[in-house]
Amino acid sequence: MGVRAASHTTTQVEFSCSTEQVNYQEAKLLPSEALPWPVSFTNKIFIVLFFSSSYYLMKRWNEKIRTSMPLHMVNLAEILALLAQIASFIYMIGFFGIDYAHHIVKSADEPISYGEYKNQVAPEGSCLPDLKAEQKKDIKLNGTALADNEDEDLALAVSSGKVPSYSLEAQLGDCTRAAAIRKRGTELMTAKSLDGLPLRGMDYQSILGQCCEMVIGHIQIPVGVAGPLLLDGCEYMVPLATTEGCLVASTNRGFKAIHQSGGASSVLLKDGMTRAPVVRFQNLQRAAELKFYVENSDNFDTIESIFNRTSRFARLQNIHCAMAGRHVYIRFRCSTGDAMGMNMISKGVQNVLSYLQSVFPDLENISVSGNFCADKKPTAVNWIEGRGKSVVCEAVIKEEVVTKVLKTSVSALVELNVVKNLAGSALAGAIGGFNAHASNLVSAVFLATGQDPAQNIESSQCITLMEAVNEGRDLLISVTLPSIEVGTVGGGTQLASQAACLNLLGVKGANQSTPGKNAQTLARIIAGTVLAGELSLMSALAAGQLVTSHLKYNRSSRDINAQNPNPQS
Repeated sequence: MGVRAASHTTTQVEFSCSTEQVNYQEAKLLPSEALPWPVSFTNKIFIVLFFSSSYYLMKRWNEKIRTSMPLHMVNLAEILALLAQIASFIYMIGFFGIDYAHHIVKSADEPISYGEYKNQVAPEGSCLPDLKAEQKKDIKLNGTALADNEDEDLALAVSSGKVPSYSLEAQLGDCTRAAAIRKRGTELMTAKSLDGLPLRGMDYQSILGQCCEMVIGHIQIPVGVAGPLLLDGCEYMVPLATTEGCLVASTNRGFKAIHQSGGASSVLLKDGMTRAPVVRFQNLQRAAELKFYVENSDNFDTIESIFNRTSRFARLQNIHCAMAGRHVYIRFRCSTGDAMGMNMISKGVQNVLSYLQSVFPDLENISVSGNFCADKKPTAVNWIEGRGKSVVCEAVIKEEVVTKVLKTSVSALVELNVVKNLAGSALAGAIGGFNAHASNLVSAVFLATGQDPAQNIESSQCITLMEAVNEGRDLLISVTLPSIEVGTVGGGTQLASQAACLNLLGVKGANQSTPGKNAQTLARIIAGTVLAGELSLMSALAAGQLVTSHLKYNRSSRDINAQNPNPQS
């Protein structure tokens, strides 16, 4: 049983460098973390303390002047008031003047620097390279600083191992030059040409400590635009990054069918990211005691307070435990504002684990992620419980639109959906794969808007349903995606190209009035795009158009003739 659901949303964090992306969002410590209370509470206390002590001292000063009493003669109450005034003044100068005001000028969702992140958040044994140490370490080549050497000499030194490749940015202070030298060093090391890998046209400074390490260039993925998507009364032109011909054109046809039928509607069912650490005890009894303790509603307020203290946006919603022998998997769910939120929730989880260790001294913390989360894997727990944004989207497609735009019939679509998407997927043993090609659309929008491509795995879990309505004339189609994991701040969303695509959708950055709304809108748009893609592909299959359309858009007739000069053979 989950321990109490809150009316907030959720997100998650991971420190594993091998499989999960590190996002430095929300890693900065809050001022209130120096004290055992939330920042809003401490602010009020010190403001009241400052003005009340100032008022009292001014009142006493006036009394002393009126009675000709020496000002330097003070009693205990005046000493305490003076100390309170000084303490509250230091708090407001240090906390408001330096840190709090900084967050007013700077976006609250702007990620911190790599060095700040590593010093504050990265756990012991993390595979994150220590860039700060590299900056302090002065590496020389041929008796001079690296920056004073020729690029070819540096490339030779990198290829031979004399100069660590990962140190180039810190030592040279020029990310573009570092990428060029590393690219050349890779060519020398492998004796393979990288001429086709572009180097120019990318802001490598924005990548450093944020999106990618050991950079040697960037790849080109075409971005098409389809639309407008009429969803919940609003129109969106949707950017799709893909190398699959016909995908954008097909999706555009689906958008047209939806628009001519009056548009689609969507509902956000849940918004909560998850992280599930695994801990171990010496015996089963102690493991069960932890499970009962964590899931006891009487303890939730304490755990929630400890968790929420770590971030301005992370808000714990519920906790669910599972056991495997003496191992306990604790699945936290929390809201994360407009960030995808993996780091945000991981930080909160670490703090809660520290608290639980004080209650259960024999608790052995195995890993901050025990795969019960579950991140970047197709799992039943995400399919049933949801992760990130859970969205349902539907539309009623008019009979004449099905006939004229989609070139098929309502009955053919309903039958094909049952036979293919439901029965066929069941035979294949699918987990959340009851659709035609949801992953195509999710991946295309993910790449265009700077999401973590690997999270396409669970984000594409989808069931597509179709039925005849209005006495069998019209088609009701819906898609349900329980685990759309997206954010509009942090990670790749801050790169120029991806930020432009988010801006096209009207969801760039954090929503200042309603934190989390931009990320939720993006999830709704993805669901609407999947709906259009499902509608168009299923129509092409029902009408027998799939092969001809792909031959038209994926392979030119010139290529076909070149491979088969005699069509009759």
